[in-house]
This record gives sequence, C-alpha cells and structure tokens, in this order.
Amino acid sequence: DVQLQASGAGLVQPGGSLRLSCTTSGFDFSTSGMIWLRQAPGKGIEWVSTINSGGVRSYSAAVQGRFTTSRDDATSTLYLQMNSLKPEDAAVYYCARSRSRWGSTNKQYDYRGQGTLVTVSS
Repeated sequence: DVQLQASGAGLVQPGGSLRLSCTTSGFDFSTSGMIWLRQAPGKGIEWVSTINSGGVRSYSAAVQGRFTTSRDDATSTLYLQMNSLKPEDAAVYYCARSRSRWGSTNKQYDYRGQGTLVTVSS
C-alpha cells in the first residue's frame, strides 16, 4: 500500500531554516510527481510546491525564492528546504503523490501522508 510520512517538525525563529523530509513506500517514486502542501491553523489546505519525476519544480508565490523542493529517487525521499521562515509559514506540512508524473505545476494528488508541524515564533 502507498505510504507517505513527512518528518522534520520543529520550532524555529523568524528568519530561520528548517528541512522537511518525506519518506515513501508502496509505489514507484522515481516515476511519480510529488507535492508539498500545508495547512495553517484554522485555514484550508494550501499548495506549496510540486516537483515532477524529472525534477522540474514549481512553487506558490508565498514561498517562491525561500523554499526549495528536491527529491532523492535512490531512497524514495522528498525534501523541502525552508529558508527565511516567516510566522505565516507556520502550519502542518504534508507530502502527497501527484496525479501527474510530468506536470510540474500540477496541484492534484491521490495520496497524502501524515503531516509534520512547523512552528515559526520568536
């Protein structure tokens, strides 16, 4: 069965950095597009980033220039490097499998894992 598990939760000060990981199993990661999502307290799910199976990436305007998505097909792991964090980045972050292998801007997913909590506060 498909499994995705985000990790790397933490408390970071504004301006700080954090790296999230998403370990996966149960599907061919190397041929899958992957997505990062987040949900702030009291708000809906927000798309953060997509990376296609070829490594082409896209980001929401809110994180463009500060976050970097990457993938390691050898270990079936997805990463999200978050720099210059702001209080509004505080959320539960989720990884998900994209419905599209090649769509680098696709936001639709079929599986989403358990999230990891990022808190940004001084």
